Amino acid sequence: MRKSHPVRRAVLATAATVSGIVLLLSLKPASDPGSAAAAGGAAPPVAAQSPQGGAEPIGNGTVTGDAAQTQYGAVQVRLTVSGGKITKAEAVQAPKGGQSDRITSNAVPRLNQAAVAAQGAEIDAVSGATYTSGGYKKSLQSALDKARAAGAGQGAGTGSDSGQGADAGGASAQARTVTGDAAQTQYGPVQVRITVSGGKITEAETVQAPKGGQSDRITADAVPKLNQAAVAAGDAEIDAVSGATYTSAGYKQSLQSALDKAGG
Repeated sequence: MRKSHPVRRAVLATAATVSGIVLLLSLKPASDPGSAAAAGGAAPPVAAQSPQGGAEPIGNGTVTGDAAQTQYGAVQVRLTVSGGKITKAEAVQAPKGGQSDRITSNAVPRLNQAAVAAQGAEIDAVSGATYTSGGYKKSLQSALDKARAAGAGQGAGTGSDSGQGADAGGASAQARTVTGDAAQTQYGPVQVRITVSGGKITEAETVQAPKGGQSDRITADAVPKLNQAAVAAGDAEIDAVSGATYTSAGYKQSLQSALDKAGG
């Protein structure tokens, strides 16, 4: 029995040594700096490359979206932008008459609030006002598109370093499209959109005009003449077209509204 003791000790010592080596080998990868970098070091750069808020900036000022036609009437949205954010949204046109009055009075304030809160056109429809909500979102998106186009122009203007030239005409040299408020006439709304560049009207078009029956003929005759007159005059002081008194008056009113928004 005494002779076998040293052998037992040797076996136990060897087993302990092997266990210790195995334990060290199993712990080494976890403590190795290279392994730690491979496991988690690459994650921060990937996160840093993710763009935050990729939307284009929107220009400051007031902009009116195109009128969106719905089953119950037109919906049109006007936005006020300050500091690159929507500070106010309002519906300058909405369905009216009969049941539409109640629906509009309930839905429009909610849609206006939602547009400001969302800072975009991704807003929920108001229950019971599906058509009005759809038209609102469409016109709101149109207004946002115009505001972003204006924002791109403003950014280009501020990037100029040409001294007095930039102050004198840098901002006005940027082409800008503005839609006037719709003017209600006895035969239907008239609404004008103008493009301004270098402080002058370069294009005028009618986005709404009386239609149906006799109005179709009058509109087809009067509108092109009014558009040409607006560009030629450079302002709203244009003559009425003979035989189209109401359409001409509505055109001039909406044209003046567009000029006011464009800064005169």
